[in-house]
Amino acid sequence: MTNFYTTSGTPEFMIKLQEKYSSESMHVLYGSSGTLLIHETTGKTKFQTPRSYEVLASHGTFEEKGYFYFYHIPVTDEGRPVFEHAAQQMMQGVTNEPGLFALRILRPKKADTYLILSQWSGPSSYKQWADRHLTSLETLAAKQNIFTSSPYTQTYRTKNDEEAAD
Repeated sequence: MTNFYTTSGTPEFMIKLQEKYSSESMHVLYGSSGTLLIHETTGKTKFQTPRSYEVLASHGTFEEKGYFYFYHIPVTDEGRPVFEHAAQQMMQGVTNEPGLFALRILRPKKADTYLILSQWSGPSSYKQWADRHLTSLETLAAKQNIFTSSPYTQTYRTKNDEEAAD
């Protein structure tokens, strides 16, 4: 099983952690809401206070360039099977999406909020995909009444992208 962890902190501290564990798959991300460090591993995290997920579905490899979109989806306990089935259906055909580097569907280990994490070459590629796929996922979830609150998106960029995340 692949695990996925996030933690936040100052840019300097996140960079130090990434450098300290350079053999691990970690990426520092910058956004308007702060700096985030992500860690994907089959082992345990190196973070002291992580947000922890299991990887349900995976496509591609994270790059040191591009834009990250974190789509947070709070789901009821009863709605988990419906949501997971719909999210995995969404993964089919994702290999041909222009501008997509990587996509993960993440199940929370200790919370109700799933995460669809994607990395794109730019904001317009993400928007076209989201308009087609996330809207249908939201419609299904609303019909099934499986959200505990409204989904929301956070955006981040890598240090190699000059534009700020929106």
